[in-house]
Amino acid sequence: MFEKIKNFFLRPRQLWEKNLIVLWIGTFMAGIAFSLVMPFLSLYIDTLGKFSSAQLNLYSGLTYSATFLVMAIVSPIWGRLADRRGRKLMILRASFGMAIVIAAMGLVTNVTQLILLRLLQGVFSGYVSNSNALIATETPKQSSGKALGILITGNVTGTLFGPLVGGVVAAIFGYRLTFFLTGLILFLVFLLSAVFVKENFQPVPKNKMQTGATIFRNLKNRKIVFGMLVTTLLIQLGNFSISPIISLYIRDLMHHAGPITIASGIIASLPGIATLLAAPRLGALGDKIGTARILKIGMLFAVAIFLPMALVTNIWQFGSLRFLVGISDGALLPAVQTLLAKNTPATATGRIFSYNQSFQAMGNVLGPLLGSTVSGIWNYNGVFISTAVVLFMGFLWVTFATKEPD
Repeated sequence: MFEKIKNFFLRPRQLWEKNLIVLWIGTFMAGIAFSLVMPFLSLYIDTLGKFSSAQLNLYSGLTYSATFLVMAIVSPIWGRLADRRGRKLMILRASFGMAIVIAAMGLVTNVTQLILLRLLQGVFSGYVSNSNALIATETPKQSSGKALGILITGNVTGTLFGPLVGGVVAAIFGYRLTFFLTGLILFLVFLLSAVFVKENFQPVPKNKMQTGATIFRNLKNRKIVFGMLVTTLLIQLGNFSISPIISLYIRDLMHHAGPITIASGIIASLPGIATLLAAPRLGALGDKIGTARILKIGMLFAVAIFLPMALVTNIWQFGSLRFLVGISDGALLPAVQTLLAKNTPATATGRIFSYNQSFQAMGNVLGPLLGSTVSGIWNYNGVFISTAVVLFMGFLWVTFATKEPD
């Protein structure tokens, strides 16, 4: 046993394996940073003014969506630059820029300032997506599903610990300190990536850069690639529809009493535990039995989990279902990214992944707006039902997009 462990750590590794280790650590730290504050953002907004329930739902939706609205616009620009200058440069841009912007969120005095900073955050987004693109371009195709499945566990593991730490920090020191702590962690991610990530990058000359339309025309499997972009939008629309209301929903389940921030942090972490366990196994299984099959099963499983969330009466039931959501999370986005990697030439991976980030961002914009609108018109329970409907539409779409031609 000792010899096997020794050989695992000391054996020679290829460049893509070394980068996978470093970027796993980087996405782990980024996951901690982002999840320190996101589960409590709506509660933080509630401290910035006197809002009615409808106003709080609206401002929560706008604040969540602001970053992703900008991200949807700028991601193709950064993707084109990534194909010319490399993915590492994009990783450094994202980590350093977000370190400054998120730390500044701890200094705001009203919700308008917070929304403006969230808009600015969108300009500097892309650490995780560019890490995925870097690994996708340098990993052998036969190992891409496993590699991307492993990489996503870095971000997920960080997301697992972040809310727990953030919940305790917010309960003891208040919300503002969590933003400063997030900025510090992202600056450390910047230093780690700058020193240890090594990219074997072959730049595409500017005069040989293809337009987006040309890239799509030359793709061998255009239907699958475009299908996966839309699938990403639907997945994120479903996942993020509950983001603005989840801590408020937990507060209602706890009858506005008890350690709400800590409970929110714990429940926000539960999907991460399941994803951490499931994602590498599902990625490797997809390499064997078909990634599209894993994606469709994950969609149906998510539908079956979100529907009963509308019927829970306490946080124990809600937490148990949130844990099961993590299994579907371990199947969905890693499978989409694997299908994109397997059907995209290396010279266009940066842009295809940036388009995927744009569609992801559009889902992130529409999701919170859907959740806020539904909760404002009906109630929080309606958000989970509408989410299940969206994910079932995603299953139908994936079935169409991955169907082999007759």
